[in-house]
Amino acid sequence: MIGINISENENIDRALKRFKKKYERSGILKEYKKRTFYLKPSIEKRMERIKAKRRAYKDSLRERNR
Repeated sequence: MIGINISENENIDRALKRFKKKYERSGILKEYKKRTFYLKPSIEKRMERIKAKRRAYKDSLRERNR
C-alpha cells in the first residue's frame, strides 16, 4: 500500500505529484499490466529475444556515433 504524509500547509497538487512519482517507482502499474493477460512461456521467451536484439542494435548505433 502506498501512502504519503501531507502537512497542513502543503499544496494538494504538490502532494498528488509526490504520490504519482512514488506510485510509478513502486512498479504497481507495470505489475498490473503484466498480470492482466496470459502469455504462453514460448511467446514470452520470443518477445525477450526480440527486445534483446533491439537493445543490442541500439547499443551498436550508439557506439558508432561516439
